[in-house]
Amino acid sequence: MKKRVTGLGGFFFKSEDPKQLKEWYKERLGLPVDQYGCTFWWKDKEGNDCSTQWSPFDKATTYFQPSEKQFMMNFRVENLVELLNVLKAEGVTVVGEIEEYDYGKFGWILDPEGNKLELWEPVDKAFL
Repeated sequence: MKKRVTGLGGFFFKSEDPKQLKEWYKERLGLPVDQYGCTFWWKDKEGNDCSTQWSPFDKATTYFQPSEKQFMMNFRVENLVELLNVLKAEGVTVVGEIEEYDYGKFGWILDPEGNKLELWEPVDKAFL
């Protein structure tokens, strides 16, 4: 199997007031926020355009379930289908079904402490 994780795709966390918090980060730290948070653009070692997303979610979100944690990390991966099959064979809990969008495929797992991790096989050119 090729690489597993190739980078950090995003950091998502629960917030009392996501809109107000995004504005604070915009005003105080200069983050170019939008309705989702902030997208950081960068290039990988081959010079390909890539992104990492920072997003506060409403504290009542169910998106992180079954984890009850305040955050969820998103990792960029290669070949999501193969990776999920390997992880499942290794005894890792896979949550839900793969979802596919024009910007990539998504799958979810739980780490040993119950943190939900989102695995993203990106199509970075979809953002450009």
